[in-house]
Amino acid sequence: MDIKVLGAGCAKCNTTYQTIEKVIRENNIDATLTKVEDIMELLSYNIMTTPAIVIDGEVKLKGYVPTEKEIKSLLGL
Repeated sequence: MDIKVLGAGCAKCNTTYQTIEKVIRENNIDATLTKVEDIMELLSYNIMTTPAIVIDGEVKLKGYVPTEKEIKSLLGL
């Protein structure tokens, strides 16, 4: 599973990344987690608000910091 957190490095983006990292670690999920801060790459996903979560190339969430429960749901747990 390929997971990307899109955002320009703001506190909300950092919190989202850390929460996803925690869920992956606690549930032993085989995933690659990447943080994308490059503005041109962010624009390629056609998002206007961050943070955003992309899973296997598909934007799953944008515009707010998700809870651990929401992240688990996105990851199929």
